[in-house]
Amino acid sequence: MSKALQLNEMRLFPTEANARAVCKRLYDHVKDLPIISPHGHTDPSWFANNEAFENATSLLLTPDHYVLRMLYSQGISMQQLGVKGKQGEPYEQDPRKVWRLFAEHYYLFRGTPSQLWLDYVFAKVFDLTIRLDGNSADQYYDHINECLKRDEFRPRALFERFNIEVISTTESPLDDLAHHRRIADSDWSGRVISAFRPDPVVDPDFEGFHANIATLADITGEHCDSFTSYLSALFARRAYFKSLGVTSTDHGHPSAATADLSEQDCETLYQTIIRGKAKPADAELFRAQMLTEMAKMSLEDGLVMQLHPGSFRNHNTSLFSEFGRDKGADIPMQTEYVNALRPLLNKFGNHPQLSIIVFTLDETTYSRELAPLAGHYPALKLGPAWWFHDSPEGMRRFRQQTTETAGFYNTVGFNDDTRAFLSIPARHDLARRMDCNFLSTLVCEHRLDEDEAMDLAHDLAYGLAKKAYKL
Repeated sequence: MSKALQLNEMRLFPTEANARAVCKRLYDHVKDLPIISPHGHTDPSWFANNEAFENATSLLLTPDHYVLRMLYSQGISMQQLGVKGKQGEPYEQDPRKVWRLFAEHYYLFRGTPSQLWLDYVFAKVFDLTIRLDGNSADQYYDHINECLKRDEFRPRALFERFNIEVISTTESPLDDLAHHRRIADSDWSGRVISAFRPDPVVDPDFEGFHANIATLADITGEHCDSFTSYLSALFARRAYFKSLGVTSTDHGHPSAATADLSEQDCETLYQTIIRGKAKPADAELFRAQMLTEMAKMSLEDGLVMQLHPGSFRNHNTSLFSEFGRDKGADIPMQTEYVNALRPLLNKFGNHPQLSIIVFTLDETTYSRELAPLAGHYPALKLGPAWWFHDSPEGMRRFRQQTTETAGFYNTVGFNDDTRAFLSIPARHDLARRMDCNFLSTLVCEHRLDEDEAMDLAHDLAYGLAKKAYKL
């Protein structure tokens, strides 16, 4: 028999009584603030079409790489999880059976952020009162699916129920943003914008890179056979994105390397790249130069620049070949920032009009490199604990390692960076609880007055993200 599902209202608060009381007061001050979701991967078609979500499996399981990777690590195949491969091998097509398999293995997520997020969704969004396991699998599946048929569970209604003020999706420069145009032309007041993610046309190692450049040329009318024309094409696409409310760019390079080459060297390198003669070092140098070029464009058009290095994308070659991206096989790498960012920062880092938000998967760089850099350069801010570290302990480590050098105001609050739409309020609630936890300790150690902590709690939950992303 399944046990009761209960969310303790004091979860993630300090255990020491005085700090716990302060934390509760801080949390009560910010818990109902609107959600600013300035970077994520939700599907804009959800909000454009406002159609009912299909079922529990396709909504909560299939798009969540955190869930897929844990189940896969325990020997459960992608085919068993209902993921179709390129070779046409049999795969489970009954979403109920996939859900049952997930429920039977839900114990694997004990102690992980995924359990915190999912239990929040189950309890707060769907009003479920028993835990998910093999015995309750069908009850969960039927109840969630019945909910999804109702108008109050359509994407726009949930957007409003979650108190989302603005949400940003992420699209390639080759995207026509048709869904965003449809949202903008509708009578719905919800604010859904995109972010400009140029990886497919600035990373020579991105699959289909040369075909993507040809498409970029067709879209913009630029021939893209010279570096100057190529940059003009990219700037044109940025202008199109900005015309639909976009305020930021996003760069998922494998490293933080930047470069400052001469015009002639840029042209020579570009010709090597587009003629398919690039070696790995050429590809890395090109990506490095393009980060500097993107910073230059940001000074011109005002778009905030986000840099997300340090992930070995698609580490599992056979899984990537068969099932594609975002199946849980991206792995954090050691990353260096001091020397890597220096060419870009030497050129543009002293401009207060430029905003570069840097994230990392290498926590060893927080106190040694990133906090000192952000604590000096006007153009640089630190993104929150990201991806593998979007967790209670990851958030705690982030604050502990960055605050003394960078302070709070050289960071940008929280962003959820997710494609799991229903988990967004859960993730923001977790971040607010952990920031209040950290602040309450400072108050009880007499390092911060409580009124200052109240101001900070508000800024960390709402104000900093809104300001940093120009929202």
